[in-house]
Amino acid sequence: MKLVLFLIFSIFLSANEIVSYTTDAKNIKMFHADKSGKVFGNFANLKAYLKEQNATLKFAMNGGMYLKNLSPQGLYIENGKLIKSINLKHNSYGNFYMQPNGVFYITKDGNASVVKSREFKFDKNIEYATQSGPMLVIDGKINPKFNPNSKSFYIRNGVGVLPNGTLLFAISKEPIRFYDFANFFKKAGCRDALYLDGFVSRIYLPSEGITKQDFIFGIIIAELKGNG
Repeated sequence: MKLVLFLIFSIFLSANEIVSYTTDAKNIKMFHADKSGKVFGNFANLKAYLKEQNATLKFAMNGGMYLKNLSPQGLYIENGKLIKSINLKHNSYGNFYMQPNGVFYITKDGNASVVKSREFKFDKNIEYATQSGPMLVIDGKINPKFNPNSKSFYIRNGVGVLPNGTLLFAISKEPIRFYDFANFFKKAGCRDALYLDGFVSRIYLPSEGITKQDFIFGIIIAELKGNG
């Protein structure tokens, strides 16, 4: 019965407010720049790069906050290499610093986790990691910093890990409160979920007819088809 209710809830909410995508962690890669150091910046540039490797995008989403030069604002690990160290500041302005913020990471053996930034521990088994904030869901509860009656509405995207280990990516179709967006992940069963970004948030999902490639951002989280 709980599963049925969850599916009904998910279909209703997804159809009206949220676009969601689920996949195994082993399918996910993160991209920031090509071998020359040129930042991809958008889905179109990444698609062109992948085409040279006989691969295509199946799914993509912006993967965390960034600075003016498009470099990651916090921790970033790609292909097991530490590109940017973790950012543990907590008194600065902006959503990234709303506490607790967190890290979404995937290990080389295909397991994924979302943890508070201060609980993250780097090890050589981590293949990909991106830091953002704030945490949406913490130990099965909505971040207490969120106001259910807030007047702050923005497009928002995030990621959580479902009970079976599957990843749940989501983006709101229309501006939404932090609280309501976090509640989507909580109702889905995610023990922990992380906010990735807001106004710039985009998703590329051809299977649902979503193929816009506008806007510029830093890290891109993607699932490929082909040899990439």
